[in-house]
Amino acid sequence: MKILHCPLNGPRNISEFIYGGELKTMPDPATCSDREWADYVFYHDNLPAVVTEWWFHSASGYWFLAERHTLTDEVLRTFDPGELFRQRVEFAHAETPS
Repeated sequence: MKILHCPLNGPRNISEFIYGGELKTMPDPATCSDREWADYVFYHDNLPAVVTEWWFHSASGYWFLAERHTLTDEVLRTFDPGELFRQRVEFAHAETPS
């Protein structure tokens, strides 16, 4: 059984988690091209290296970050996103056409 350490809930079975993708710098959705947005949402380098990834603990609804080596699948550390992000990002509400 594979165990992943959740920063909030401690060591848990990997089946309780959902992979959320690599942590990447988000382009400005109001000014970026469709290609830039698609690259951000759908593509990643997939190189053998240590990457920072989003993970979701489904039982508690908690998002956190993990540093994982993609070649060995070793998780080097997990941590709360508050270590990197100090403020919440608010997006403008898009109005729907009537």
